[in-house]
Amino acid sequence: MARYVAFDIGDKRIGVAVSDPFNTYALPSTTYWRKGFKEDVAALVGIAREKGATTIVCGLPVNFDGSEAVQTEKARRFIDALKQATDIPVVCEDERFTTQMAHETLISEGMRREKRKSYVDALAAANILDGYLGRINQQSKGESAMEDQENVTPEEEQDEIIELIDDDDNVIRFKLLDVTEYKGEKYALLLAAEPNEAVAEDEVAIFRYKEDEGMLEPIEDDALLDEVWEYYQNEEDEEQ
Repeated sequence: MARYVAFDIGDKRIGVAVSDPFNTYALPSTTYWRKGFKEDVAALVGIAREKGATTIVCGLPVNFDGSEAVQTEKARRFIDALKQATDIPVVCEDERFTTQMAHETLISEGMRREKRKSYVDALAAANILDGYLGRINQQSKGESAMEDQENVTPEEEQDEIIELIDDDDNVIRFKLLDVTEYKGEKYALLLAAEPNEAVAEDEVAIFRYKEDEGMLEPIEDDALLDEVWEYYQNEEDEEQ
């Protein structure tokens, strides 16, 4: 399954963000403080591998009018070195306004200036990745609409498919129903994408969504599962 990691490349710091398990939005991850060009390149390759990235997205700084700036050449030099150091595909994404957007988000959330300085780069990287994911998802939808629809219904085409492996190493394909938040934690609600012995066709499987790690965690507490499902149903009823 595809996984994206994004880097916001600065002179002193490099912000890091990763995609969620469904590649629909970006999650700020960490900030890397630069030590030296070669060491930085090697460190970012290591981060990408650690995150399980299948594509690296690097922000490319340009002027507001789209023309190249001094910082553009610095970033290109670093990106070229990154491409030479790894076999993971590396792509560029226009990063205009992303750092300013990150500052505005943190200020609106009341974060102190000292803390903003260490977190803003990761949030800027998330903004870069959000832009990239939004664009490729739109392109994917456009390409799907042009493909032969003989064996695919419109409903199936819009489903997010997630593949999970059970205790017997069997791959079970799920459709993403929704993601909900309950008592400060996020939960992913999944439906079986195809008939299987483990999950009934209309059964909702609920997993704890570990946002910082981009992982789905099984829940053994039946009472908690019932609580989350009841909460989700009540929320849906209120929206209707």
